[in-house]
Amino acid sequence: MSDSQPASGPAPGPKPAILSKQMLIGGAWQPAVSGRTIVVKNPGRREPLGEVPRGEKVDIDRAVDAAAAAFPAWARVAARDRGRRLLAIGEALEARQEELARLIASETGNALRTQARGEARMVADAFRYFGGLAGELKGVTIPLGEGQLSYSRREPLGVVGAIVPWNAPAQLAALKIAPAVCAGNTIVLKAAEDAPLAVLMIAGICHDHLPPGVINVVTGYGEECGAPLASHPRVRKVSFTGSTAVGKAIMRAAAERVAPVPLELGGKSPSIVYPDADEDWVLDGIVASMRFTRQSQSCTAGSRLFLHADIYESFLDRLVTRTAALRIGDPLDETTDIGAIINERQFTKVCGYVADGLNRPEARLVTGGLPPKEGPLTRGYFAVPTIFADTSNDWRLAREEIFGPVLVAIPWRDEDEAIRMANDSHYGLAAYIWSRDIGRALRAAHAVEAGWVQVNQGGGQALGQSYGGIKESGIGREMSLEGMLDSFTETKSVNVNLAIPPLRAAR
Repeated sequence: MSDSQPASGPAPGPKPAILSKQMLIGGAWQPAVSGRTIVVKNPGRREPLGEVPRGEKVDIDRAVDAAAAAFPAWARVAARDRGRRLLAIGEALEARQEELARLIASETGNALRTQARGEARMVADAFRYFGGLAGELKGVTIPLGEGQLSYSRREPLGVVGAIVPWNAPAQLAALKIAPAVCAGNTIVLKAAEDAPLAVLMIAGICHDHLPPGVINVVTGYGEECGAPLASHPRVRKVSFTGSTAVGKAIMRAAAERVAPVPLELGGKSPSIVYPDADEDWVLDGIVASMRFTRQSQSCTAGSRLFLHADIYESFLDRLVTRTAALRIGDPLDETTDIGAIINERQFTKVCGYVADGLNRPEARLVTGGLPPKEGPLTRGYFAVPTIFADTSNDWRLAREEIFGPVLVAIPWRDEDEAIRMANDSHYGLAAYIWSRDIGRALRAAHAVEAGWVQVNQGGGQALGQSYGGIKESGIGREMSLEGMLDSFTETKSVNVNLAIPPLRAAR
């Protein structure tokens, strides 16, 4: 690690008590049938934080049965009343926002100040947003003539399955639970085994406002718990956020019963910087778009930086200064900017990518590198923001999703070549364009192959804007009215003949 990069380790003190949580099935907190459990660890301390059930197929069956039993009555609840319940959940979540944020930081390793508090706010906002949309669950009429009444209805699907990852577990759970339940479905959600505690807290708050069985949350490993949910014959839809490889497996399982599967998968997002954008605010935007303060454990991380050759070296020099100012350390420390990688497996994977870059003759290490072998950062899974300079878009670090703070910077001179390199990927989730020439920036935004493009900003997604990827980054859209209607309802068309003959009088 560079000497100029401040860092802090976890503050000394007594170990916190282990949180023992159960699964929510049919309105009751229940252990796994097997009695087995999973230990949840704090990645910033490499210490046990909690314990949750190790669910399996039999537990999925119980949860799906509970959701199926609750569905008919919940679907008959007026949409406006479902919306009111979601609004109440949003208020209850806001009242416990700090508690939720600290739990998120503890189990994910995401820094409390820069990440976890924002995620907790988004959770409450998601329930309020979709609660306010309940009145939009409506169909249309079609003018087929005076003798015909033709209209459509938006009807819930039934039991929805949902699977969320560990990088933003609370936010992603809310973005599946709220629209599914608002639309009249019941849901079985599998939380990530590495970060289930905040999701279970959200489930508990929902439980206080919803009938039993409307929301069910199970915990367990993907092969033992997620796979049975994805392939369950009574699950009408599976909504998945996670890796592209697992998304493909879920698609295959759903294809056996022709179930729809919206997928929000991986990314290798490009940032294209034009020569007129060699300014400090763009440096800040690159740091934000790279998601350094989430350890770059984000599918939208702008991990391929295409810099115009005229500004390449000077921009990188100043970017090093920006990243060096970010403080790495205990996620619960208010001075921390960057927290910890989620677990040892992911930490080792990220270090392996960095080692590959260091061994590549064509690549030049600009900043960062492998994490320190001694000192306070060894107490947790702390990676160092790392930037490699290279001329190629064709090597492993420029093509594969690392899900860690490793950025590859590539120079360009010809705009068409920059767009071609940006699009030369099987991913297509996000992209970032940086230029003071808005016309040129918009042309690039339209040419780049991504489901979500930002121009001159690098922040996160906004509720109300449809979000999702193309190519192997996913199918479908979330976070919006359109996403709720397309993902969690089906359209039924009804035609009524109004011109039926009058009854003949009896003789």
